[in-house]
This record gives sequence, C-alpha cells and structure tokens, in this order.
Amino acid sequence: MKTKLFRLKFEGALASGIRALDAARTTSVGAAALFAGILPGPVAAAGPAFEPVGSYATGLTGQTSAEVVAVKGDKMYVSNAANASVDIVDISDPKQPVRLKRLDLSAYGSEVTSVAVGNGLVAAAVESGTEPGKVVFFSPGGSNLRAVEVGAGPDMVTFTPDGKRVLVANEGEPSGYGEGHVDPEGSVSVIDVLPRRKFSVKTIGFQAFDPDQPRAGDLPPGVRIFGSTRPSLDLEPEYIAVDENGRKAWVSLQENNAIAILDLETLAVEKIVDLGFKDHSQAGNGLDASDRDNAVNISTWPQGRVYGMYQPDGLAAFRIGGKDYVLSANEGDAREYPGLVEEARVRSVTTNDSFTAALRDNAALGRLTVTTKMPAAGSDAESTVYAFGARSFSVWDGETGGLVYDSGDQLEQIIAAELPANFNSNNEANTFDDRSDNKGPEPEAAATGVVDGRTYGFIGLERVGGVVVVDLGDPTSPAIVQYLQNRDFAATPVGPDSGPEVIDFVPAHNSPTGKPLIAVSNEVSGTVSLWGPKGE
Repeated sequence: MKTKLFRLKFEGALASGIRALDAARTTSVGAAALFAGILPGPVAAAGPAFEPVGSYATGLTGQTSAEVVAVKGDKMYVSNAANASVDIVDISDPKQPVRLKRLDLSAYGSEVTSVAVGNGLVAAAVESGTEPGKVVFFSPGGSNLRAVEVGAGPDMVTFTPDGKRVLVANEGEPSGYGEGHVDPEGSVSVIDVLPRRKFSVKTIGFQAFDPDQPRAGDLPPGVRIFGSTRPSLDLEPEYIAVDENGRKAWVSLQENNAIAILDLETLAVEKIVDLGFKDHSQAGNGLDASDRDNAVNISTWPQGRVYGMYQPDGLAAFRIGGKDYVLSANEGDAREYPGLVEEARVRSVTTNDSFTAALRDNAALGRLTVTTKMPAAGSDAESTVYAFGARSFSVWDGETGGLVYDSGDQLEQIIAAELPANFNSNNEANTFDDRSDNKGPEPEAAATGVVDGRTYGFIGLERVGGVVVVDLGDPTSPAIVQYLQNRDFAATPVGPDSGPEVIDFVPAHNSPTGKPLIAVSNEVSGTVSLWGPKGE
C-alpha cells in the first residue's frame, strides 16, 4: 500500500521544489508545506501525515458493497447495499481486520443504505423502494435486533454526539413522474433511543413549505423545485451533519441545490437555504469540460456562459472559535426517472447563434452535461448553462447558510498534478479524462475531526479515488495538507481501493490504537481502507 502525498507537477514547477517533495515522501512533513506560493490556494505550514494502516475486503464482487463504514472501539461496521447486510469486523489489530459476522437484514427491506454506531447500539437504514423504510437496531455484536419504521428511502443514518438520538435522511425518491408513479415525501426522522425499552420516532417534513401553506413564502425562489410542484414531495434529504451539542442539524438537499437547517430542540425546519451557483468565468473557478480533447484543460469560460450548481452530497459540521460551520463535498446529481430526465449535453441545448460554434465544439464545452430544468428555463436558456456539482469542497456558515469558502478548481488541479496519466478517471476503469464532461473527480464524502488540537476536513473523490486532507483552522481560508490515494491504476480489476463513498473520522478516544484513524468505504472495490498518523 502506498501513500501519495500531494505532489506538484504544474508546468514550470521549480526543480528544487520537486526534489524537496521527493525528500518529503520519507518524512512526516506535509507536502503542501513545501510549496507555499506555488500551490493553488492556501497552503498549511504543517499538518498531519496519514499512511495506510490496514484494509478490509467484503468479497462481494459484482455488486455494491462497503458503501458506508462506521467505527467505534475495536469494531467496524460496513454496509453492503445490494446484499442487504452489515459486516461486523474486528479491528483490534487494524493491520489485520477480521470479519466476525455478516448480519443479514433482508427481512427488513431490499437494500441497506447506511450504518452508524453509538453508545452500545448500532443502527442500519434499510429501504423498500417508495414504501416506508426501517432503521434496524442491534447490539455491537449483532444480536437483539429490533426495527422502527421511518420515511420512504432512508438514505443516511447518524447518531447525535451524545448518542441519545438517531437522525435519518429519508430521501423519498420517486418511482417516476406522471400517471402510475409514486413520489413519496422527503423527510428527516428523529429517533429517541432512550429509554432503550421504548424507542420513539418523530418526523420532520416539509409540508409547511407547500403552496398555500403557512411557510410557502419562506422557501427561497432559487431552490430547485422541478419534479413535483409540492416541495414536500420534491425536497430530497441526502445527508445529515449534527452540531457538537446535538441542537442543530444541516441536511443536504442535493438535487434541489439547497441545505435545510433543523432545530433539534423544537424538531422543526429552521430555514431552507438556496446555495446559489458557482461562476466558472472567475479566476480559480475553472473546470475541464471535455472528455474528447485528449488533454488536461482546466479553464475558465466566458462570463455568463457556465455556472455550477453546488449540489452537495456529504456534509460535516465543525466548530471554530465558538462558531458552527459546515463542510460540504459538492458532488452534483441529476434526476433520471421515467417521465423526467434533466441531463443533456451543452451541444444539444444551445445553438451557434446563442452560444457560439467555438464553445459548442466537443473539445470545448459541447460535451459538458448540464440541466434542462430549473434554473435552465428562461430567456437566456440557450446562452447560459448550469452544470451538475461544483467539483469542489465548500465551507458554509452554520447559522446563515452563507458561503464562507469554496476551493474553486483546486481538486481538479491536484488530480492533474498527482495523476496526469489518469486525470479525471472513472472509478470502474483505469482511464484518462473520462469524467471531465460529467462532474470531474466528483467530491462525494465529507468528514471532519481534530488531530493534535487542530480541526481537519477530509474529502473523498468518488471517481478518481482518494481523500484530500484539509486544514480547517481558518474556515475562511482552508489549506490542503495531503492527498491520500491507494488506487493502482495499472491494476485489473480496479483497486485496491476505488469509489470512496463515506469517510468516518475516528477520534483517538474511539480508536483501537489510541490514535486517530480515517476509515474510507469504497463501494466499487468493496473495500474499507484504514489510515493512521504516519510513524505512530
């Protein structure tokens, strides 16, 4: 297993800098610290260096497995979606994980979508299509199973920091749109798990934001409501982050390009925040838009032509200076169902007159996938396009939901520098430039944690793979510290690790080693990789 520290390969990089980086590979010095003034964006003076500790493979080839990971103490829990199971793994020696049990949860639904661990209790989300789902609780060893009903399509489950509650993001995806199809409501279930003899479930929905309802006017007009006219049906919770006191939660509404802020004391929606758009004409906000130019071309584009919808998937909360912030992985997602397919190529939705022939060329913007729905409608629909995701990570103000920081094009720049032969590769094949037309490296997972008294963020890149480590000490100017990559692009099949979906940061007091760990679940390779501080 090989750790790849972030290595600068930009054209014109100083030879002395490259020699310094090579030397850094044998030290604990963060590579970014060697390139102050050369790296794109802020650079940390120093930071933790993580290295591979161990790896676990589900062995479930040919199906989605190792989608979500949760660790506490010497046990690791791994959800296998298509197999409808949870693996219970002994990691008392993280170098040699051993599966203790594969817990079959197929009696509760068709797919296990998430797993989380609290104080002496494990929770797994199990969905059943458009019908109400279940959260199945069991002991750390996999006994004493009991289930409670939640909303349709439970997609993510998490404990509050005190372990007294479980929050569930019920995505409520439709079977399709139009006659004969079902579109269930999106919601967040709140499960009180104390006392243990009687769990209680309450649901936070979005009915109050429907037309002619009391809070209809509170829904920002920029929130994408385009599948159903009723926000209660159209808003689809994807991921949840909770503050350290368990009083507030932030919910990504990915397809809607929004975040809902929940008050967990009143069990109500405090507000829904429209995340707005990223302007790809601004310096530092470039993107490589073509998979047909046979080159790395991270460029800005003419003003008013290309915008990105942030559409975060993973969220993680953190607190600096007594103030709450939210870290987001801005993946992007398009709806594709019977009766509604919103994704199209720029070339098919523009004309030479409105967009210019040069921009519509397949080696320029012609291949970029964009939405044909809100906000693409309107008089400028053929001259302005909106791409899925922002190919970045962002920091948001936990109180207002306002944008504090966005990493611009740094993630694509890192991939171009570190993996020039496999830039924007897909996660199922060792390719070059495959994903430039569609969300690039596709930042999917987000986690935060404290190492040696300093707060760090971890961003998983779903397509090309790997995890970017970010110093969040200054939320207005996060600094990239390290790029962790354990994918061999000469290997067949892809791996050892490919397709990071979820990251679980394990603090020292919950770690079997007494040192922080990072657990990364990789759904394509069906593996979980464990990373720890280098040399410890």
